[in-house]
Amino acid sequence: MSPFKAYLIEEIEGKVESRFAMLTEAQLDPGEVTIKVAYSSVNYKDALAATGAGKIIRRFPCVGGIDLAGTVLESADPRFRAGEAVIATSFDIGVAHHGGYAEVARVPAAWVVPLPDGLSLYEAMALGTAGFTAALGIVRMEENGLAPEKGPVIVSGATGGVGSLAVDMLARRGYRVVALTGKASETPWLKELGADEVLLRESLDLAKIRPLDRAQWAGAVDNLGGEVLAWMASTMKQGGTIASIGLAASHALNTTVMPFILRGVSLLGVDSGYIGEPYRSGIWQRLASDLKPPHLAAMSRTVPFAELPALFPEYLAGRARGRVVIDVGGAGG
Repeated sequence: MSPFKAYLIEEIEGKVESRFAMLTEAQLDPGEVTIKVAYSSVNYKDALAATGAGKIIRRFPCVGGIDLAGTVLESADPRFRAGEAVIATSFDIGVAHHGGYAEVARVPAAWVVPLPDGLSLYEAMALGTAGFTAALGIVRMEENGLAPEKGPVIVSGATGGVGSLAVDMLARRGYRVVALTGKASETPWLKELGADEVLLRESLDLAKIRPLDRAQWAGAVDNLGGEVLAWMASTMKQGGTIASIGLAASHALNTTVMPFILRGVSLLGVDSGYIGEPYRSGIWQRLASDLKPPHLAAMSRTVPFAELPALFPEYLAGRARGRVVIDVGGAGG
């Protein structure tokens, strides 16, 4: 195998530095499945890892990119064969195991999912960890009784990758969706994705969160944590369900038990990182069918591999919208 291009994250004199490098097959991590990477994606976690803004990387050096999709070059596991289209996301990819920002990747077979019928490799990365997480949150809420007739669902961080995909998926499923955002300028876009209403964060009085406030939501998808999650808990309907997905605002949660014991609210932790089979493949099957976002193409843009580093400041500054697919070795080269 010829040397291949990768985006390597290193620690030099205590400082995180990232750069493009040429790697060889001998430098790949252990694993049963070697993949020619077609596409990867950009997530907030990727930006934190590549810049050192967050303590994400657990070993150096490490190729970044927590998502990848491509075709199998070699497999020591009989479940996968050369030429097969596959997806690999989460687990230790891009944080403690060389990830998707490379033309070739090698990963354990347990981390690999066959590309389901109904999705292209490009679409799989337009979804990526963000889409998988949004779908997992919706599936978990529905397993806990959420249904369109129960009432509206609120989505915080609605312009981000997980949030925008959740809005699109929920609208397709027939829910009345309220998008919560701090970006008033994105109201038309969120309504195009299917939001029935856009609620601005500045309209909330988060300094005075009551233990129980007016019951409004049958479901909630929270990407922020902190005060927003506490407010959501206080405004849930009887038997409502919250999918706790992110902590973009804060990892803290200052609330009371009252919503949970007086209204029967369920707070569901959504761990997209390490959930295994057969659940993982089942979620990807749903993403290829009834949970496939109708506006996936419209909310996605493609960026050449060489332009990857310029994207990270957008994510750290909260300016990212929708999904970015990195063309590592796909149709665009």
